[in-house]
Amino acid sequence: MEYKVAVVGATGNVGQEMLAILEERQFPVSEVFAIASRQSIGREVSYGDRTLKCRDLETFDFSKVDIALFAAGGAVAKEWAPKAGRAGAVVIDNSSHFRMDPDVPLIVPEVNADAVRGFTKKNIIANPNCSTAQLVVALKPLHDAATIKRVVVATYQSTSGKGKAAMDELFTQTKGIYVNDAPTPDQFTKQIAFNVIPHIDVFMEDGYTKEEWKMVVETKKILDPKIKLTATCVRVPVFVGHSEAVNVEFERPISDDEAREILREAPGVLVIDKREDGGYVTPVECVGEFATFVSRIRVDPTVDNGLAFWCVSDNLRKGAALNAVQIAETLINRGLLSRAA
Repeated sequence: MEYKVAVVGATGNVGQEMLAILEERQFPVSEVFAIASRQSIGREVSYGDRTLKCRDLETFDFSKVDIALFAAGGAVAKEWAPKAGRAGAVVIDNSSHFRMDPDVPLIVPEVNADAVRGFTKKNIIANPNCSTAQLVVALKPLHDAATIKRVVVATYQSTSGKGKAAMDELFTQTKGIYVNDAPTPDQFTKQIAFNVIPHIDVFMEDGYTKEEWKMVVETKKILDPKIKLTATCVRVPVFVGHSEAVNVEFERPISDDEAREILREAPGVLVIDKREDGGYVTPVECVGEFATFVSRIRVDPTVDNGLAFWCVSDNLRKGAALNAVQIAETLINRGLLSRAA
């Protein structure tokens, strides 16, 4: 059985990754449509060894597709995802717009696949924030084993999380510094080359940023509302790949060896944890990979039942495009798509 799939925002970083992953995972498609804004009509994007010409979002008929993968931002999703859903397509949206809607399931298939059935209320499923996705994949098996009470996480997020223009700014500033050109921030509030910026998204009244708030509320919705979480989200001069330093406090005792074995058996997780030089994964090594890599697992002796670890993932993949395709695969595997070609 094959399905018709539309990728909305096909010219962006995440949209292009969606097309690549559909091909890599041999997703059962009969036809793929690349959808973009009117300015991109006719622009070609790659789908495996083929090229697709972009179609206009404003005139596209969503009634002829089974699945619509949205990677075009919150404003586009707000207007067009409900229209696509009403036309009969199941929308999987990568923006933040629908994540906290009680009628829209927020899904990471390795964590809460059963909740996907709730999509029928609006025909929309939300993809979580990129930093949340990799975090809950690592937390879920540990939570099942020893029940998480509290999480403290510091993220080290790549520039691709803000889009192509942000990646270009890192490149331009880095190149410019070598020829004594003063860096001019545009996409970021401060110089990003050779620097780190403890600020992602807008500030909220309590002093946290919206990115940090997202990690709190999304983890609660996906994993467990009882978990307490605090985050510090930092932008770093990396092109692709988000990293996180995670500290977890559990209700029950769990050793580092137990955690290591549990995570080795967990779906979506790859443990690389050798206590030696280079025995861990860095962002450069995770690019193009599907897994969430976990390293540096160790006991935190400052609290009862505490562990610390490091996790890394390709934010354009598990943090966005891969997770969306996995959600679509979950719908198929559970027989939840009614319109197949």
